[in-house]
Amino acid sequence: MKKSTFKLSAGFTLIELMIVVAIIGILAAIAVPKFADLVTKSRESAVKGSLGALRSAVSIYYSDTEGVFPASAAPTNFAAALTTGAKYLRAIPVSAVPKPALHPSADGVVTAIGDWTGGTGAWYYSGSLEGVVLVNCNLHADSKGSTWSTW
Repeated sequence: MKKSTFKLSAGFTLIELMIVVAIIGILAAIAVPKFADLVTKSRESAVKGSLGALRSAVSIYYSDTEGVFPASAAPTNFAAALTTGAKYLRAIPVSAVPKPALHPSADGVVTAIGDWTGGTGAWYYSGSLEGVVLVNCNLHADSKGSTWSTW
């Protein structure tokens, strides 16, 4: 009986490993930009949700006071009207602007109510005559190309 001269080797060849690394690199090059877009869109959705909460609180306040919007003489009046006793809101929501590089001073607090500064990234309240709440930015576009103040 003759012995077999073939030796079975376990493992992968260098070419197989290089092909796997190349495939992983291609998948990563596609996935990373998509992930960055998803993060931006989720931040925009969070701001839209906070904006909706503010608008709802203003509407409910308007209904409760029989046609009077919150006072807008100062940010504290607006905030106090909506947060006192947590009847409408526990706190004014943070405006976490989706593109912080464009808004380095965006601290998420209510700006001077009625003061359209355009680039602070906080909230804008039109005043006690209209009751309109907007994102305080008319300079930059969101991921869909519309300015944040048009939401």
